[in-house]
Amino acid sequence: MSKPQNTPTSVAAERLPELAPELELLAAWMDGVFRVPFVGWRFGLDAILGLLPGVGDTASSVASLYILSAAHRYGVTRATLLRMALNVVLDTVVGALPLVGDVFDVYWKSNQRNVVILKRHMLAAQSEQGKLQRTDRWFVVLLICLLAMLMIGSIVVAAMLVTWLLAAISNFLRG
Repeated sequence: MSKPQNTPTSVAAERLPELAPELELLAAWMDGVFRVPFVGWRFGLDAILGLLPGVGDTASSVASLYILSAAHRYGVTRATLLRMALNVVLDTVVGALPLVGDVFDVYWKSNQRNVVILKRHMLAAQSEQGKLQRTDRWFVVLLICLLAMLMIGSIVVAAMLVTWLLAAISNFLRG
């Protein structure tokens, strides 16, 4: 009788959960299931639902939140969750803008981005976790700065529009 051979298996491979297939399927349907002929651009239900004012972007955000909650169940870091949440927020906020948001939905693909982030963190070895956390933190800081500039810019534009509107009303009443 021969002695059974022990094949060494990676400790990381033993402890890593497998990504639920419905997450990749959901991301594909939301962000890239359709292809524009001859051009090759891909888009999904997110871009189509975005054509419905208000309701569409909210409905597509529910799918994004499902992927985010799955990341929480897989135990990714808070910085990673925040990064994924900011992808969803950016997609929802910019996606709500008429026409510009619809084009943005075709390009940004937040669901597919979030699934890639989730897979990367699930497969990373312990030695890589620190580097990924630093990368996530820098991304979050830069995204927060970008969103802050966007908010400031929208406030400035709103103030300019109100000033212009008040001037137009004043001119109308005088003349």
